[in-house]
Amino acid sequence: MRLPRRLTIVIAVLASVFITPACAQSPASAATASVAAVNDPQLPRVRAAIEAAELGQYDASQYADLTRHPLYGWIEYATLRRNIDTLSNSQAEGFLSRYRGQPVAEAFREIWLPALSKRQDWAGYLSAWEPLPSNKLGKNLPLRCGELNARQSLGRADAQWTADAQAIWRTGKPLPSECEAPMQTLADRGGLTPELRWQRIDLAIDEGQPSVIRVAAGGLAPEERDLANDYAAFLDAPHERALSWPKTERSRRVASQGLAMLGKDDPDAAEAQLPKYAEALAFTEADRGRVLYQIALWTVASYKPESAQRLAAVPASAYDDRLHEWRAREALARSDWRAALAAIQKMGDKQRGDSRWQYFQARLQERAGSRAAADTLYREAARKPEFHGFLAADRIGAPYALCPWLPSDNAASKTAIARDPAIVRAMGLFRIDRTGWATREWEDALSRFNDDQRRIAVEVAQSYGWFDRAVFALGRNPDELRLYNLRFPLHHDETIRREAEKNRLDPAWVAAEIRAESVFYPRARSSANAMGLMQVLPTTGAAVSGELGLPWGGAESLYDSDTNIVLGTAYLRQLLDKYGGQPYQAIAGYNAGPTPLARWQSQRPGMDPDFWIETISYKETRDYVARVLAFSVIYDWRLSGDALALSDRMRGRLDGPRKRFTCPLQAPPPKDESASRKNAPQRASSQR
Repeated sequence: MRLPRRLTIVIAVLASVFITPACAQSPASAATASVAAVNDPQLPRVRAAIEAAELGQYDASQYADLTRHPLYGWIEYATLRRNIDTLSNSQAEGFLSRYRGQPVAEAFREIWLPALSKRQDWAGYLSAWEPLPSNKLGKNLPLRCGELNARQSLGRADAQWTADAQAIWRTGKPLPSECEAPMQTLADRGGLTPELRWQRIDLAIDEGQPSVIRVAAGGLAPEERDLANDYAAFLDAPHERALSWPKTERSRRVASQGLAMLGKDDPDAAEAQLPKYAEALAFTEADRGRVLYQIALWTVASYKPESAQRLAAVPASAYDDRLHEWRAREALARSDWRAALAAIQKMGDKQRGDSRWQYFQARLQERAGSRAAADTLYREAARKPEFHGFLAADRIGAPYALCPWLPSDNAASKTAIARDPAIVRAMGLFRIDRTGWATREWEDALSRFNDDQRRIAVEVAQSYGWFDRAVFALGRNPDELRLYNLRFPLHHDETIRREAEKNRLDPAWVAAEIRAESVFYPRARSSANAMGLMQVLPTTGAAVSGELGLPWGGAESLYDSDTNIVLGTAYLRQLLDKYGGQPYQAIAGYNAGPTPLARWQSQRPGMDPDFWIETISYKETRDYVARVLAFSVIYDWRLSGDALALSDRMRGRLDGPRKRFTCPLQAPPPKDESASRKNAPQRASSQR
């Protein structure tokens, strides 16, 4: 395919960047200073070296030519990781010193510290320890507790140690096993006062964590401990001993939280038990609201007959945006247009100003005969380049709003970004399918970049085929959401067009599915084993191959982009035929599978597509259908310069009039509807 001009420039820049000649440099300095060309011929050997290291078969003499390669640190990392249990301190310290400040050093530190803890080499632990960035404190809690253990074991459990340990204690969530020893030491030293224990119990009540309550209660006086344990038992399963609890705010909160937790699993039981506990403990409105909220939410999520009644029982003070949405959605599902409009009008100004609810308020006012009021809302919603904004534009015959931003090229800046050592390493690692490591390097680079540099880095990444960087890196500045050429990449477009034509499909739809499923990453793989660009299950791939009379190359063949598009597009055609030529239902089936779709079809037969989509009970699928359809409009613009009307597109009418795009003055930036996952969600991919 022909690359966009901007990406061609990036590739030209990268192709001009060569490995620094080998001089008297250490491997680390060479790896930092040197950069690889876009067509680095050594990458296959780097891949082989890492794989050999992971198998314990690495022979440094066979890969001597790689010692100055930018990725040599990761080869060393793979070797050291394999031998972490027998590694000497001097080897580890040498590695950390050579690669200080690089992501590979931090990756190594995360496995080296637990190894030192296992050996109880506390002096070595503190030598290798470095304070963790604030955004990684939670993730690396086991390492923080290891550091507390090291300080205590070396006689450094001073006042600061106590304060640090108490900070870790203050959580309502379970602590990792590595924290057990320092927490016990803290208790033995008198650092866990009853006040601190109750503080953690209160946090655990809010988190619904009975096991944490029991841990925190262990050092309380017997009477208090018994009460706390009874609180924990109530969160596990409500019991009538609670009727005689002291009438305190804490007792009410426990009972309310326990009933709310029951409401998620068994709304009927929670509703039946609420009155006696509310009376015995003198529930406040907030206490009752906490329970009634969950009862209503988990009833309406299945559209049970009592949904409207339970929604009405929730106090207004307990309503939030989520429940307001469900009240409107439940009324829409019953085709009670008046109740749906009333539910939308009860939303707060900010929520009601979202294009989704502007559109549905307009639709309902239009149904009620208030055309002028509806048109005002349609016009406002139509200013937003989103699913409901496009639908609103169709209702009033307006063009679609789109204000693309095309920054001017800056070859010097591209050269500088392309030469950044972390970017070089990130791109190299991505090309050898080490995306986790590549992401570490990428995030390190972006932590140092300003907005312009970050945008250029996305362009560099896309020149390597790493397209999802636009999804995850753009959006901090709202204007970046207008970088449609980056956020909606086009790759394999010849194959997409060919297979779409062969299967009588809209190519923009196929591109949108790929964007939503994998962001054009050919080796994407979900937890349910859906694979490749269109996240096809091997069983589906094998079945479709047989139906097409094509040889089946096994699951690995789904990582071949052409094969994946051939099979995925044919499967879309099958779904479209199965579901009466209605793309919006085929998209729902592609995501959720046939069983939920059959239920939704039977519940609301003949409902208009826009209302039907909004009343899908799975949030994941509801958002997915809207996202793919909106992406289809944008990809139609990218492929053709205009677009089929969304109202026709979602019904499968491909011969309708085309819509033009305009940029309204002071158009607000779009919401980031790019919440595609690198891998398809389990519920979705498990059906494909």
